[in-house]
Amino acid sequence: MNLKTSCEHAIFAAGCFWGVQATFDQVNGVITTVVGYCGGTTLNPTYQEVCQGTTGHAEAILITFDPTIISYDELLDIFFTNHDPTTLNSQGPDHGSQYRSAVFFSNDKQLSSATHKIKQLTDSQTHTQPIVTEVTASTSFFDAEDYHQKYYQKHNITCTILLTDKK
Repeated sequence: MNLKTSCEHAIFAAGCFWGVQATFDQVNGVITTVVGYCGGTTLNPTYQEVCQGTTGHAEAILITFDPTIISYDELLDIFFTNHDPTTLNSQGPDHGSQYRSAVFFSNDKQLSSATHKIKQLTDSQTHTQPIVTEVTASTSFFDAEDYHQKYYQKHNITCTILLTDKK
């Protein structure tokens, strides 16, 4: 038996984590997703604490992926295409720092890829407003409560993934 040991991880925040998880669950090469909290100072925060906006955490998603099927750069493309990276602490009807746009990188390669992607989007004038996505080193990731995991699946809600054209 040949077991794959080449899995990598990515952590993104793009508003409410339910829709973000539903989006990435549809991506070929994504092995698992877990919603949770990242970027704050409180240990083991609860949803109620994060919603108060005092923990510093963002609602985030931890993605385990196979880089032989999908690259980190391709995950970034999906991330930036499926939310508005120009709104500060807000996505759709959700407002507060817990809904900020963020890339939590775990190594220099991810940092370089994220900053390069933002520069590409800025230079291409894809957005009329400046990109405000936070790019910061990942801190501890805390799993959200069970009732948040796979929320769209549990409630039979469908989600459409937007993909970018590769040129």
